[in-house]
Order: sequence, then structure tokens, then C-alpha cells
Amino acid sequence: MKERSGVRTWIEVDNKALQNNYKVFRHLIGPECKLMAVAKSNAYGHGLVDYSRTMQELGADWIGVDSITEALRLRREGICKPILVLGYTLPEMLAEALANNVSLTISSMDSLRDLGRLRDLSNLKIHLKIDTGMHRQGFQPEEMAEAIRGIKKLKNIEVEGIFTHFATAKNPAFPAETKAQIQKFEEAVEIAHKYGFKPICHAAASSGAIIFPESHFDMVRIGIGLMGLWPSKEVEAYAQNKIHLMPALSWRTIVAEIKTLEKGERVSYDYTEAVNRKSKIAILPVGYWHGFRRNLSSIGSVIIDGQMAKVLGRVTMDMMIVDITDIKKAKVGDIVTLIGKDGQAEISAAEMAYLSDTSWYETVTCINPLVKRIYR
Repeated sequence: MKERSGVRTWIEVDNKALQNNYKVFRHLIGPECKLMAVAKSNAYGHGLVDYSRTMQELGADWIGVDSITEALRLRREGICKPILVLGYTLPEMLAEALANNVSLTISSMDSLRDLGRLRDLSNLKIHLKIDTGMHRQGFQPEEMAEAIRGIKKLKNIEVEGIFTHFATAKNPAFPAETKAQIQKFEEAVEIAHKYGFKPICHAAASSGAIIFPESHFDMVRIGIGLMGLWPSKEVEAYAQNKIHLMPALSWRTIVAEIKTLEKGERVSYDYTEAVNRKSKIAILPVGYWHGFRRNLSSIGSVIIDGQMAKVLGRVTMDMMIVDITDIKKAKVGDIVTLIGKDGQAEISAAEMAYLSDTSWYETVTCINPLVKRIYR
């Protein structure tokens, strides 16, 4: 496999899966609603540049990132779609945003004052974020009129968009909180309209887009759904018979070494686990530095030759040990699947997250960005 020549662990991203998921959400939101492909945080582990390039080719209307650093990288790499920085931007980077046609989130009176203190920001595009209940970023609803009046005093600032973010849209059994947020957002939009602004309105991420069609407004922001991962188990239960998402990411490594241990011998740091029979073990050149969590020690599994191999003892920084006693054909150089399918066996990001007591958002996002991504 030429693409992975010289690497011991790599990520594979399936373009057909991304295409499927893109079509699913395009159909879901309808032709009048814009789609922002959220590529923040290294595209949730899928690779910032290649993922954004793929979404641009598929026809996404916008690309969403967390920081101006990510936005500038995409511009250097030839991404020409509109880009919105969803996170906070330092005042000294505002001019860079303007020079590279990057839209910025403004979410506080302090950020507005930063705009007022800077010169030569004509035609800087901003999206106002409204805190409708999550209490993270955003203007409080009662600040909205003051914020709009402050913006009108600034010369040549374009209020391109207005948006909010839902706190509990991932559980369809409890819709009241999300519906209350939608109502507060609509009230904020009315204030913007009252002062003569006609911004792009957006509120829904993957969960909201699936469960609350009334939250689609002018645009939706789809992150993990485009990658084929359900936002939550509750959303999966609600929608799996209505839409079909295909996980795009697989994570592989190789068998680097094989040895035989006698019954009772203990392995890895602190000798936390002993083999209960004469065993054959494989050493894999991947560890918690790469993103395979240390708390999967002695409980996680990988797939070799279509069969499950249990992690033995501590996962270390750059290596781990697995039991291959029952995998008779295993040999040095064999491909090992950490996330994904091999034959009939599969380890999902959700399963890995469950075993390590975290979310699959964190599981895929925390795969080291230096691990090579290969788009197929």
C-alpha cells in the first residue's frame, strides 16, 4: 500500500462514506438551506485540510473551524468556500481574518469593543452568537439590542450571520429545552431585523438538523454526522431507520513483534496482568501518545486477521501488547485494526469510547494529528 509506506500507524478515511453522509444531510435539510461542514479540531480527527477539501468538492456551502489558525491554513491550502471561525479570535488577528476573507464569531460586548478600537477593518464579516441557554459563548438575549446598536456605530462591519448552539438537542425524549432555545433565538433574530440587518440564521448542528426541522433556518452546521458518527445513542435510536450514516474513519497499525510467554508470566509496566495459559503475544507500535487511551489497558481489543485480540497490561506511550494466542496465522507486518472493520469483526468509535468512559467525539478527535491520514 504505497500511501502508507514508511508509517507504522495511520488513519483511513472513506470518501464514499463521506459522500453518502453528505447526501443524507443535503436531502434532510432541503434545497433552500445551506450546509456548513464543521472541520474544527482537525476535522474531529479526520484531517483538517483533506476533509475540508473533500467537503468543498462535494458542494458544502461553508466550512466551520474553531480558530483563525485553522482558517488561515485552509486558505493557504486553496479552500475558497466561505469560512466561519466559531471560536474566539484574538484582537491582533482581526486584520488577518479580513485579509483572507474569513468570517468571525463575535459573542461578547468585550469583543465588540475590540472591533471598535481597531482601524481599517472595512467589510470585516461577523456572525453574532447568541447565548440562548447553553451559557458558553454568546450575547445574553437582553444584550442583543445594545449589541446591535453598538455594531451600527462601527463603520463597514458586515453582520453576515447570527447563530446559537443547542445544549440538549441530542436527546429527542426531552425537546422542551431545545424548543425554548429556538424561541429565544427567533426573538434575537427579530431584533436584528428590526435594526435593518438580514443575516444568515443558523442554530442546528447534527442533532438539531436530524430531530428539530424547525431549527434549520438558513443554514445548519454539521460536524460529526458528516463523518458518519451519530451525535448520541438517543439520536441513533430515533433516526437509524430513517437515515443511514456510514462511519468514514478507520484506524490501523501493524504487528511489530511476536513472542511466546509461559503461563503466569506478567506483562508491561507494573505487571498489572498475567497470562493464564501459555500465550503468544504481539507488540503493536502505537500507544497513548497516538491517541489509544491508557484506560483501555487490559480491557480494550484490536482486530488481527478478522479476529479480536485483547489488550494485555498497560497501554504505554508508544507501544502496547495484545494476546494473539488464538490467532494462529498472525505474523509480523500484519495489519491491525484499532477502529473500523476487518472481515466480520468491527470495533466502532462508540464501543471504544464506552470502554474508556468517554464520548466518541473525544475518541476520534484525540487521535494525534501527526498520525497520517489517507483518503480513499
